Amino acid sequence: MTSQITKPNNDIVEEVVLRFSCKDQPGIVAAVANMFALQGFNINESNQFEDPNSHKFFMRTVLSSCQGEKSLSQVRQAFEPLARRFEMDWQLNDYRYKPRVVIAVSQWGHCLEHLLNSWKRGVLPIDVVAVVSNHEVMRPLCEWYQVPYHYLPVTKDTKSDQEQAILQLMNDTYADFLVLARYMQILSDSLCQQLKGRAINIHHSFLPGFKGARPYHQAFNRGVKLIGATAHYVTPDLDEGPIIEQAVERVNHANSAEEMVEIGRDVERVVLNRAVAWHAQHRVLLNDDKTVVFPR
Repeated sequence: MTSQITKPNNDIVEEVVLRFSCKDQPGIVAAVANMFALQGFNINESNQFEDPNSHKFFMRTVLSSCQGEKSLSQVRQAFEPLARRFEMDWQLNDYRYKPRVVIAVSQWGHCLEHLLNSWKRGVLPIDVVAVVSNHEVMRPLCEWYQVPYHYLPVTKDTKSDQEQAILQLMNDTYADFLVLARYMQILSDSLCQQLKGRAINIHHSFLPGFKGARPYHQAFNRGVKLIGATAHYVTPDLDEGPIIEQAVERVNHANSAEEMVEIGRDVERVVLNRAVAWHAQHRVLLNDDKTVVFPR
């Protein structure tokens, strides 16, 4: 018997994380610090960045209550006048809340296994609520990790219905975002728009470059000395979404294409894990077609 999934209630908080962007101007940091001091919060961690090209200001700060438990909705309400004053694009969340995640995968399980292992060990700050796939290959792995597995095959004629099923699954499990862990299907423009800023993909290449099929073989044919992987937000422009994280490994003339594939898969695991963790910790802020990332 499947237990009923309930919506997480995280209105009562002791720590919050604020992230925002706005036009750069004097007094922003002081105003934020003063407002939260009046609400009984102390700053634990704070990062800021001013983009000299767009003249936008970005900030992420973690605050803890010195007065015990607080209502998150009331803290948000208190912050709204300040946000309007500086015309901020902002989010204020429970720092201790672990976002609920649905993972999509096809037939390659190296990224999925790494995510599940990191999650089970408690080093990845997410709650994996489901895995969805257009193949049955990864079912045994997910059953071993005791994660609900949803087989949703897709064809050209059923693509729309299949994507609606993914959205329905996310709604039913109250998922906060979707991770494409080598999910070898191109999402429709409609689904990309509905999941804007809430879908992360791992691309098995160091973008931009070597797009399309068999990127490691393209790299091999060009005699590259570095191969890598790129985690980015999903947008209607294929593999053009804002980049969250990248990494590379050195190779040389002695490496075969198959060896490059294995090296690349190791990089993919690490890059996707970092991107998921940073997104879950609200460390990633959109800056038009780019991102500002405040890592630890």
